Amino acid sequence: MSSKSPSNNIVGIDEDLPVTHRHDIYPAIDPEPLYAARSYGGKVVLVTGASRGVGRETALQYARAGALVAILARSGDALEETRDLIVADVPGADVLVLAADVCDVEAVRGAVQSVLRRFGKLDILIANAGAVTAFTPMLNKEDPNAWWNTFEVNIRGSFNFISAAVPALEKTQGYIVVISSSGAQLRFPGASDACISKLAVNRLVEFIVLEHLSVRAFALAPGLLPTRIAAEAIPVYADGGGAPDAVALPAATMLYLTSGRADWLSGRYCSANWDMAEVERDWKDLIVQQGGLLNKLYIPRSRE
Repeated sequence: MSSKSPSNNIVGIDEDLPVTHRHDIYPAIDPEPLYAARSYGGKVVLVTGASRGVGRETALQYARAGALVAILARSGDALEETRDLIVADVPGADVLVLAADVCDVEAVRGAVQSVLRRFGKLDILIANAGAVTAFTPMLNKEDPNAWWNTFEVNIRGSFNFISAAVPALEKTQGYIVVISSSGAQLRFPGASDACISKLAVNRLVEFIVLEHLSVRAFALAPGLLPTRIAAEAIPVYADGGGAPDAVALPAATMLYLTSGRADWLSGRYCSANWDMAEVERDWKDLIVQQGGLLNKLYIPRSRE
C-alpha cells in the first residue's frame, strides 16, 4: 500500500448506508436550537480526550447548550486551554478539569468520583480518547508495543470509563457515546490496529445496552477530520491533503444522539457523515426489524 493514502485495496467500502454524506453541520443536527433553549441545562457531561480536536469541540458544544462539563485528558496544560476557550465562549460555564490517563483504571475511577463529588451525578459519557499507528507498515513490520497501545487506549481506555461510569449513568438513565471509526467496517493493508480495535468498540457498545438496560449507548464514527491523530495515521493529511470533515460535525451529532431523538439507534454503530434525517426517514424500520448496524457474521444463503 502506498504511504500516501489508505484508499488502495480496501475491503468493506460498500458496508455503508446509502444516504447523503455530510461533512459539516446540517439542519437535522443543527445545535443552535439546543443552545438557544439551553437544552442540556443541569446535565453533567464527561468528555475524555478533551484537550484538542473533537473532544474540545464536543465539550464546547455541550457547554453552549447549558451542560456542566468535565473535561479529561493526559495533558493538563492543553486542558486548561480547553477550559479557557469554553469559559470565554460561554461566560459562567462550570468546567471541571481532570488530568488522567484513560488506561490507568484507578485514575479513571478517581476521575469519575471527582465528577460525582463536584456535580452530584453524571448524565453523559463521551469516550473520545483514541490512538492509532501510521497506516503504513504491514503486520510483520509493525512495532508490537505501538500496535498494542492502540488497543490499550481504544478498548481498555473506553472500557475503564464505561465500567466506572455505568453505576452513575444507570441512576440518571444516561448516555454513552464511544468514538468508533468507519475503519471498523473496513479492511486494508497497514490499518489493522485501528480497524480491529474500532470493530471491538462497536461490539462493546452492543454489550453496554445488553447488560445495562437503562443506559443508551452509541458507537459513532466521527468522519475524516483535520486532527492530529488523523494526520499521524494518514500522512497525506499531514502533507496538506486536507481531511474533508469539520470537527463540529461529530460534536453536533453527539448532541443529537444524546438528546433523546435517536434512542432507537442505541446499541448500534452509526456515522457522523450520515444524514440523520434520512437515516430515520428511510432506514429506521429496516434497521430495527432486521437488526441492522450491528456486528454480524455473514452466512451465505443455501443454493436450494
